[in-house]
Amino acid sequence: MENSIVLSIMAAAIIAGTPLLYAALGEILAERSGVLNLGVEGMMLAGAVSGFMVTVMSGNNWLGLIFAILAGGFMALIHAFLCVTLKANQVVSGLALTIFGTGVSGYLGKSLIGIPAPVTFEKIPIPVLAKIPVLGPVLFNHDALVYISYILVPLIWFFLYRTNAGLKLRSVGENPAAADAVGVNVFLTRYVYVIVGGMLAGIGGAYLSLAYAPTWLEHMTAGRGWIAVALVIFAVWDPVRALIGAYIFGGVDALGFRLQAMGIMIPSFFLKMLPYIFTIVVLILATRETHKKRVGAPGSLTLPYDREER
Repeated sequence: MENSIVLSIMAAAIIAGTPLLYAALGEILAERSGVLNLGVEGMMLAGAVSGFMVTVMSGNNWLGLIFAILAGGFMALIHAFLCVTLKANQVVSGLALTIFGTGVSGYLGKSLIGIPAPVTFEKIPIPVLAKIPVLGPVLFNHDALVYISYILVPLIWFFLYRTNAGLKLRSVGENPAAADAVGVNVFLTRYVYVIVGGMLAGIGGAYLSLAYAPTWLEHMTAGRGWIAVALVIFAVWDPVRALIGAYIFGGVDALGFRLQAMGIMIPSFFLKMLPYIFTIVVLILATRETHKKRVGAPGSLTLPYDREER
């Protein structure tokens, strides 16, 4: 009995952590290029409402996912234009996009509130692997988007640390003037990875409305975009640590629901606060560890680049 409860919490942690993981991976890529994206929350909401709306209209959840990716990418394009081309303050731009995404998603989704998704991303047990004791039910009995996230983490890690393109990306984030001097297109690099980051945030939003809770509700991201930004700091801008952190956060979120289901008398407001309290605690600890190891953010994070000032 206890084992089954633990396994169900672990499996639920992966499900709850998946939207955080997608958003955090996208934020890692954007910040590695030197652009801070605080618009993740708005991009996730845009992805959630776009994916859900197109799925309701077309009856095709994969088509909905594509539109969610495009919605997140479009909002990221706005952010890139403001921050890279116009050299606007990255914090202000990100906050403005979060407010914009919240408002637009609420307006577009007003008529969709309470409508169940006609098609969702269902669980697909992987043959043989799903039968493995303990690991099988926890890791290999999920939907396609969870499996895709499994693949993305090692791919992004390999890209960042084992490829020439990844080296160029990191060099742009650390010292754009030096990267520019050796022929790296700083502006194009930042545009590309900010947009890719927004696309991944859009997938995280679509996961919420098409898999995690297949319906549309205003503000359904419930601050997950902000948790993803904090998760990047916890992960020290590393995709593997982001995966671990996302599942830890997901586990805290899932634990609250399980405690309620088990009838444990804890105020529901406190249970809803758990993920955010945990975020603050982890952020404090991660910041201390980061300072201790002298491993911080990319050197040029939040700093606009001007070729004339080289």
